[in-house]
Amino acid sequence: MKGLNVILIGLCLFMGMTSCKQQTAKQPTASTYPLITLAPEDRILTVSYTAVIEGRQDVEIRPQVSGFVTDVLVKEGAKVRKGETLFIIDTIPYAAAYQQAKAAVATAEAQMATASLTLEGDEELYKEKVISDFQLQTTRNSYNTAVAALAQARAQEASAANNLSFAKVTSPVNGVAGMTSVRVGALVSASMTEPLINVTDNSQMYVYFSLPEKEVLALTRQYGSIDKTLAAYPAVSLTLNDGSQYEHAGKIDVISRIVDKATGTVSLRAVFSNPDGMMMSGGSARINIPYYRNDVIVIPQEATFEIQDKIFTYRVVDGKAVSTQIKVFKINDGKEYIVEEGLKEGDVIVARGAGLLREGTLIAAAAGDGATKEGE
Repeated sequence: MKGLNVILIGLCLFMGMTSCKQQTAKQPTASTYPLITLAPEDRILTVSYTAVIEGRQDVEIRPQVSGFVTDVLVKEGAKVRKGETLFIIDTIPYAAAYQQAKAAVATAEAQMATASLTLEGDEELYKEKVISDFQLQTTRNSYNTAVAALAQARAQEASAANNLSFAKVTSPVNGVAGMTSVRVGALVSASMTEPLINVTDNSQMYVYFSLPEKEVLALTRQYGSIDKTLAAYPAVSLTLNDGSQYEHAGKIDVISRIVDKATGTVSLRAVFSNPDGMMMSGGSARINIPYYRNDVIVIPQEATFEIQDKIFTYRVVDGKAVSTQIKVFKINDGKEYIVEEGLKEGDVIVARGAGLLREGTLIAAAAGDGATKEGE
């Protein structure tokens, strides 16, 4: 009997120890994750858009009169000045026409002088009642005809002078001459489809690009108007077609007030100085627009996960993971998000591995993780 009691007592002790071990095994343990305590930071985000480069002035030089080219004075690729003669078209017929027009003016002036004297004489005779009203009015009409003929002759003289001047094709702007296929002896006319040459003013370059209508509307609401948006826009940079960064900063100076119905975009223009002629008209590039955000909450993208296009992160509350939906700034660098809603200063979040967590997981801070801060 005594032996039986010993056996029973041993059995109870064994069962009790087993039960304690099972209870100990069932107690959950906290998983170790790197944590971040959130604090406001400053960030500069840059967005790039495809752009087209044009010279400040890109002028097609076309003839305004017809004739054979007698001289080509422009050197392709050379700098030209405003008013400099580039081509000369045969001036002989235009000089002759000008001389003829001048002679016609002289004739008309003489006829008007004669008509004026006749009118003065007839007016005196009319006062003496020597001639009738009809004869006086006829003399006045002759005088008015002479005046009109002189005006017409002078207009033809001005036209002939213009044509003679147009025979010398000059540059209307300062710039750089392009290429030309026109040579001495070529027949040119005002109806030509191709210009004689292009002259481009590359001292400043215009860079054209487009933004979605929604972004322009958002900027307009942010600053109050398009004019205020232009004044507040920061300097922009340019990445050239070979991948190099253009050394001079630019400024956006025009925002179109018209939306392209086909693309839903608004055109913008930025101005860049081009003292070294590095940029060429007609080239392409990428314009880089910075967005400055101060005192914002920034989290790594690996601290988030997405469900049906909604972004979530895990906050650590009382040592447990709590999923939290957040709204982020639409522009990002592919590594971080700027959080606009859902988190605040002092919140502690799991820095990495959010996609592997579950709601309510016990969280312990990783020790010695120099890249993150442990939650308080």
